[in-house]
Amino acid sequence: MRATRAGDGYAYGAALGFLCDLATGDPRRGHPVAGFGRAAGALERRLWRDDRLSGTVHAALCAGGAVGAAVLARRAVRSSPALTVALTAAATWSVLGGTSLAREATAIGEALRAGDLAAARARLPHLCGRDPQHLDADGVARAVVESVAENTSDAVVGALVWGGLLGVPGLAGFRAVNTLDAMVGHRSPRYLRFGWASARLDDAAGYPGARLTAALAALAGPHPRAALRTWRRDARSHPSPNAGPVEAAFAGALHLRLGGTLAYGGRVEHRPVLGAEFPAPGPADIPRAIRLSRRVGALALGASVLLSAARRRAGTAGPAKGAR
Repeated sequence: MRATRAGDGYAYGAALGFLCDLATGDPRRGHPVAGFGRAAGALERRLWRDDRLSGTVHAALCAGGAVGAAVLARRAVRSSPALTVALTAAATWSVLGGTSLAREATAIGEALRAGDLAAARARLPHLCGRDPQHLDADGVARAVVESVAENTSDAVVGALVWGGLLGVPGLAGFRAVNTLDAMVGHRSPRYLRFGWASARLDDAAGYPGARLTAALAALAGPHPRAALRTWRRDARSHPSPNAGPVEAAFAGALHLRLGGTLAYGGRVEHRPVLGAEFPAPGPADIPRAIRLSRRVGALALGASVLLSAARRRAGTAGPAKGAR
């Protein structure tokens, strides 16, 4: 009975952690993910070489260390259902970023609606890495909607999927991998080879969450058929295997045209258009994207709890079958 009650701790802890993120968002100081980022940065300064092997070692040590620490923490509290719930809640809260995502997107949208394009441009780097200097109001709005879509997967759904599959180690591991990709996984001269392993690991870790995000966007959005149609038709043309399904599903669900030309760090990219038959997003579409993101996050919490329950049943089925 004790083991069963402790095993049930994921559902209660994940729900509590989700509510904590909903109520408070990310802390301004002392965030565990920021601490991980500092440690990963310090290790990078020691290990960096312009080759894939060094980057692979860096990714393995950082992600493996995060997962190992989570495994030890889980073992330390497994005899106490209350501590199991508390640990799961703390881990869930620390890896989710849905509320902070919504706050940043809302702040940019409010600046656009107030006609303060300069303020919106200044705030955009808090949300994504695009160059905002030459974006008009609609260009900023498109960047926000696309970032809300992609980060719904990266900052909410992906973590909850791995939490449901592996518990606290899954939560920690996913956030570690996603953070590494943001730090070293981009195609700059410094990280083209060193960041290769982190980028590929993030693609693999993000795969299930991206597909679930796209499916939930179709389920929760105002235009489910358009979401499914745009996902099937346009996702594969996107250069990212995970951002493509998510952005395409959001484009169809919201009846918005996403994709096209954008600039990152002085580099111009011409990405395929997603939902070409729909109008381009404007400032008024930012709250719509945020509401859809919120609904997807809530549904993902339910899916995470169901995955955890299925994992527990699978784990207990074997021993029970052989019992006399």
